[in-house]
Amino acid sequence: MNVSGDLLARARVATRLPAQDLERARRFYAERLGLEPVDERPGGLLYRCGSSDFVLFRSTGASPGTFTQMAFEVDDLTTVVAELKRRGVVFEDVDVPGFKTRDSIAEIEGNYPSKGARGERGAWFRDSEGNLLGIGEPVV
Repeated sequence: MNVSGDLLARARVATRLPAQDLERARRFYAERLGLEPVDERPGGLLYRCGSSDFVLFRSTGASPGTFTQMAFEVDDLTTVVAELKRRGVVFEDVDVPGFKTRDSIAEIEGNYPSKGARGERGAWFRDSEGNLLGIGEPVV
């Protein structure tokens, strides 16, 4: 095996999120987020968004929900947040020095130069299993 510095650079990243109740999680993702699994196996549901995958897997453990575990990047955050609220998603309020949500959306200074944006707008919510999920929109 040839091990070089770019061993994982071309790999696809696939998120795994724990679910103590997989059927409850399936309903949340379908009813609230409009997502259906593209495949499943015992104890796991595979979802596809764009060219990325994520899996909800049956677990006896739970995330502490103290950090963003997965994020969706969208083109129109205001519209997405409004629609998700209409579907019953409850967004987190954040109020820490230098960072505050207004109408569920935070304005974030700076962005990664490779994204060609000067900032980002973000919003966060928890799924039925307590996983903290984010939604972001680059600001150009």
